[in-house]
Amino acid sequence: MIIKPIELVIFDCDGVLVDSERIAARVQVALGAEFGWPLTEAEVVDRFIGRSSASIREQIAERLGADAAALWWERFEELHREAVDSGLSPVEGLPEALDVIDLPTCVASSGSHEKMRHTLGRTGLYERFAGRIHSATEVSRGKPAPDLFLYAARRMGVDPAACAVVEDSRPGVQAARAAGMRAFGYAGGLTPASQLEGPGTLVFHHMRELSALLTG
Repeated sequence: MIIKPIELVIFDCDGVLVDSERIAARVQVALGAEFGWPLTEAEVVDRFIGRSSASIREQIAERLGADAAALWWERFEELHREAVDSGLSPVEGLPEALDVIDLPTCVASSGSHEKMRHTLGRTGLYERFAGRIHSATEVSRGKPAPDLFLYAARRMGVDPAACAVVEDSRPGVQAARAAGMRAFGYAGGLTPASQLEGPGTLVFHHMRELSALLTG
């Protein structure tokens, strides 16, 4: 099989560009206790991290009902925004990695455009990707389905086989593999490396390694 050179690097947002997954997990654990669904951080990672808001709300509704799910999500967005505003930073080493990656890039995230404008804006990263940001709200199925990554490749005019995806969640690397793209699993966040491993996937632990891995 001929492996095409990488022509496009598709970045997830939360946990890959901005260090927001720790905030999200902390807020979800607190809300679980408040609403009567005790969750550990590991359970939040397993159930929620990397998935779309619609998928997360469906899980909450199945457990607690639609009204509670709507209130939970309203509270989550409020508390998450407050935490982001009080101190969100880029993932360690990410700005430096972007400075030396000379391939075309874009973002494809389970988050909404509004959320990404906020988080990427707070960390000074928005202008690096403006006009090349894609959201799961634009496709029918979120991760682990391949729809979002295929959509991003199509919008960028690149063959999926020539795309590399940088992800930090199990649904994310599963989506990349399902799209026929090379997956680079960042294990420096909340998701254990063992949950990122799989065919066509290279797991790494520090963003400073990424440029060399993409061109290696």
